[in-house]
Amino acid sequence: MDDAIAQHAADSHDLIRVHGARENNLKDVSVEIPKRRLTVFTGVSGSGKSSLVFDTIAAESQRLINETYSAFVQGFMPTLARPDVDVLDGLTTAIIVDQQRMGADPRSTVGTATDAHAMLRILFSRLGTPHIGSPKAFSFNVASISGAGAVTVERGGKTVKERREFSITGGMCPRCEGRGTVTDIDLSQLYDEDKSLSEGALTIPGYKPGGWNYRLYTESGLFDPDKPIRTFTRQQLDDFLHREPTRMKIAGINMTYEGLVPRIQKSMLAKDREAMQPHIREFVDRAVTFTTCPDCDGTRLSEAARSSKIKGINIADACAMQISDLAEWVRGLDEPSVAPLLTALGGTLDSFVEIGLGYLSLDRPSGTLSGGEAQRTKMIRHLGSSLTDVTYVFDEPTVGLHPHDIRRMNDLLLRLRDKGNTVLVVEHKPEVIAIADHVVDLGPGAGTAGGAVCFEGTVEGLRASGTLTGRHLDDRAALKKTVRKPAGALEIRGAATHNLRNVDVDIPLGVLVVVTGVAGSGKSSLVHGSVPARAGVVSVDQAPIRGSRRSNPATYTGLLEPIRKAFAKANGVKPALFSANSEGACPACNGAGVVYTDLAMMAGVATTCEECEGRRFDSSVLEYRLGGRDISEVLAMPVTEAEEFFGSGEARTPAAHRILRNMADVGLGYLTLGQPLTTLSGGERQRLKLATHMAEKGGVYVLDEPTTGLHLADVEQLLGLLDRLVDAGKSVIVIEHHQAVMAHADWIIDLGPGAGHDGGRIVFEGTPADLVAARSTVTAEHLAEYVGA
Repeated sequence: MDDAIAQHAADSHDLIRVHGARENNLKDVSVEIPKRRLTVFTGVSGSGKSSLVFDTIAAESQRLINETYSAFVQGFMPTLARPDVDVLDGLTTAIIVDQQRMGADPRSTVGTATDAHAMLRILFSRLGTPHIGSPKAFSFNVASISGAGAVTVERGGKTVKERREFSITGGMCPRCEGRGTVTDIDLSQLYDEDKSLSEGALTIPGYKPGGWNYRLYTESGLFDPDKPIRTFTRQQLDDFLHREPTRMKIAGINMTYEGLVPRIQKSMLAKDREAMQPHIREFVDRAVTFTTCPDCDGTRLSEAARSSKIKGINIADACAMQISDLAEWVRGLDEPSVAPLLTALGGTLDSFVEIGLGYLSLDRPSGTLSGGEAQRTKMIRHLGSSLTDVTYVFDEPTVGLHPHDIRRMNDLLLRLRDKGNTVLVVEHKPEVIAIADHVVDLGPGAGTAGGAVCFEGTVEGLRASGTLTGRHLDDRAALKKTVRKPAGALEIRGAATHNLRNVDVDIPLGVLVVVTGVAGSGKSSLVHGSVPARAGVVSVDQAPIRGSRRSNPATYTGLLEPIRKAFAKANGVKPALFSANSEGACPACNGAGVVYTDLAMMAGVATTCEECEGRRFDSSVLEYRLGGRDISEVLAMPVTEAEEFFGSGEARTPAAHRILRNMADVGLGYLTLGQPLTTLSGGERQRLKLATHMAEKGGVYVLDEPTTGLHLADVEQLLGLLDRLVDAGKSVIVIEHHQAVMAHADWIIDLGPGAGHDGGRIVFEGTPADLVAARSTVTAEHLAEYVGA
């Protein structure tokens, strides 16, 4: 009888066991995670949550799956090293939905990033009238080409010549090459046409009278430098602006002369906007205008592709529809010949609506999606999946979600679990922690002070545990007793970007303003579209910061510059010696600190460089000291220690101290100056960006969801920082969903009432107390519930 009850051996593997995990800052972490349950990982930003969930559990699962493919296929896949862990038991296939933003390639849209566009193209190539060709004929990424000629073929030992012709019909608009916009250079921003070159007509950064950039034009001999540009003949103007590169003698030196426009395109416009210096970025933003392509009217498609219709709608119209409307239209098509296609397309579109993205359209460029929207777009693939016993790994799935939308996300996570899957979520929001079956709290601090498990168990146990997360779980920011008085207003009139409906609003200045509303209601469109990027406006958006393993907080924030100069001055040598990417680099590893060996489809090996022992610098450089420390020791310091070091004594460097203080202010005191950017978490990168921008001289700060990736305890620190900015006379405009920030605001602007074409209006403006009292909007309901009103 007992044998019948005894558990089958196959059913005994109910745990994912991790023993001795040491990735990044983890200190021999051991946890047991129940399968087919929802486990939430919490802890302050930088405590090691992502290291445990993504870099250990998910990475090993992916690596093991990749090893099941043949060596040939593995050669095309990313190679993954085995994580630094002693035992990983009971792993199941992991499906990872992380926060990596989608590529901002101008040709990538919501439709191409999911399979919806591919299915639409097949649909139009089968049912569209007139019939114009294969699905390629509807793709704005395929250009039409044709050709003919002789080809040489070897057959049966003989060489035979044959004539061949080929043609591909693509759907790309020939004028804008499938981008939808054409760029124009505004010539009035390049020069003042009423002045002559001798009088300093050029207004481009770096083109100063007397410099080589300037002499190239004044001494070329192609036109008279003393005549105002407006009086040039057509030929002279063409030589000045558009001449092809020509070798000529200028001021007795052989040089290449090139027209002004192509020269600027090569030197400035070919660069990544993020990598430009601020004054050049400002010039490029002024000088380059993007206008909708006049041939295709911004649809990216050729005339032929737009001429083929189904029930009076062409593929461009279908992509421009709001997805919820497109789903209705697809349901109305009854064609047995393409029935499986219609079912699959309908299913994908319904998933968009269900996950709360029904307000997007398929032609929306994927680079314009916010972090949360991009993450939810990636989730669409897995919603209808009938796979079970899979591990789903989510990185803050509630980023960019209004409390109203978080409920839907919770239902979704529970549905995935109830199908028999293990769901692992890295999350800070108490609403999500509350639905967990099991909680793992990491900490106690961040960086080297973190990396240990503080608590494992139920949500109730976490509340009673006395850990940092447990103590702050029921924190509720109270509404302010008194709000600050505005010192003026920024007037916005007739804002109509994206889904905004001619919005008129006055944003008060000199106070803390929070712009809120459900996801897709038009918050970013209002703030980024209408608050001009003029001097004095510092905008910290959600674009991720890029960085190779050579970049670190010191190089990214510009902190290394004053440090190098201080070292150089103290030792009487040149600053380039103190850069691991320049002259001071260790010759054996080129300043990388490690030597990489590539092993084809096996994971590459990184070994610490034996010459410099991972310090990245040439040994001769390490003999130079400042305040008793060498450069590698300074880069190994945490921000708080470095702040003291550069604050007083022999090493006093005010420029460095200022940047370090900003980093400490945003809660990054535990980061070491030389930690590679690739090892920072999403929240840490966002705050590093905030620290860099705080150094800019600005009167208006625009912050886009600064609480992303912040622990409840860190949100208090952020509120203190926002208060300090306002008290210093700055105006702070925050786009935010976090109720603590809303409660702390002096003025709230609430957009809605819904998303997409149901949003785009202002449903409330006033103080948080009035919003709670009125309870007139979705935001008001949730804020009232939050403050316990």
